[in-house]
Amino acid sequence: MVLLIKNGCVMNPAGGFEGVADVLIGDGKVWKIGKGIELEEELEEELAKKGKETEEVVVIDAEGKVVAPGLVDVHVHFRDPGFTYKEDILSGARAAARGGFTTVVLMANTKPPVDCEEILEYVLEKGAGTGIRVESCGNITLGMKGKELTDMARLAEAGAAGFTDDGVPILDEAVVKSACEAAARLGKPLSFHEENPAFIKNNGVNAGKAAEYYGIGGSDRRAEIWMVERDLALAEGTGAEVSIQHISTKEAVELVREAKKTNPHIHAEATPHHFTLTEEAAITYGALAKMNPPLREEADRMAIIEGLKDGTIDMIATDHAPHSREEKARPITEAPSGIVGLETALALGIRELVEKGHLTMMELIGLMSWKPAKFYGLDAGYLAEGGPGDCVIFDSKEKWKVEGFFSKSDNSPFLGEVLSGKVYYTVCNGRIVYQQGN
Repeated sequence: MVLLIKNGCVMNPAGGFEGVADVLIGDGKVWKIGKGIELEEELEEELAKKGKETEEVVVIDAEGKVVAPGLVDVHVHFRDPGFTYKEDILSGARAAARGGFTTVVLMANTKPPVDCEEILEYVLEKGAGTGIRVESCGNITLGMKGKELTDMARLAEAGAAGFTDDGVPILDEAVVKSACEAAARLGKPLSFHEENPAFIKNNGVNAGKAAEYYGIGGSDRRAEIWMVERDLALAEGTGAEVSIQHISTKEAVELVREAKKTNPHIHAEATPHHFTLTEEAAITYGALAKMNPPLREEADRMAIIEGLKDGTIDMIATDHAPHSREEKARPITEAPSGIVGLETALALGIRELVEKGHLTMMELIGLMSWKPAKFYGLDAGYLAEGGPGDCVIFDSKEKWKVEGFFSKSDNSPFLGEVLSGKVYYTVCNGRIVYQQGN
């Protein structure tokens, strides 16, 4: 298939290009970006290079819309193997495509976990049939028990994008240090879940107004602060590329900011729910707004936004975490933590960060495309001639109501809300994998 995208506002944060242009995509690659591309002339030239005579051609009129690199989400849970009633790799990929994502990195806390080559190969093989680019992390420790490192070299050779025990903090300092050293040797990144259970009485709800409302102990902010401070110190001098996942406290943002001054290998990610909501949402929406780490206070939310603005936080990642309605209907102390996020992330970024003047559209797209791709060393997240034929076409101003999801699950406090930024097309490897209305 050959795609000609006409008259869109093309944005490529990786190269700094922004302007009205046409984009010609064929054989899974961007053939040309420029004004007034004449299809017949350009197509004939490109087909001649490929030794072809004909090709199916689709023309998309993108006037008034943004044409951006396919978005990259480096923190998603597709629940396969083990929990496919919540989500599976195919349904998760469909949700990703609807949200404008063409590349995702799966977390490894499945059942069984991705702590060996066989499970990793299973995940990657299923991902290869989805239409988008599905990468996966391997576990840092065997069984996610925090005691013994996996064979990280073999997992890396088998295709692991990086390593994480997301969902479970690694409490053993020697294990964390060894993981950093091994990851540096392999040239693969580490992502750390930073919650010390010693400071948590009930997870998923902030130890503040929300916990008081429910009459529970909740999760103290010290749980994150303690772990972040420790892991930044352990990573120092190892050369490991380390990301602090789903950062939630102003203190942790400041710790990362200071660490970056001396260690260029430190990174952090923020979720749309943490830069949009505060602990009051857990009171309003109950378990639909319960997540690990929990929603905090307004000062924390604003600190996260400042971190995104000044580069302290490198990436926006959804932590897409599907759960069934039955599970989320349990009492607040028994319901699982997490919300779905792939289908609302771009729109929340537009509403909360761009429309409110915190970021430009280019900056938002960068945080959701080439910067996370760069952390994982992926050939993704940019829009340039010769690069991957991955893009999202969206109307940044068009309003739409969140009425349902392509995900198997609908655990989201954003159901029923009206958001800005409607995705019309998602293109991956030169093929349309999502079209609005289809």
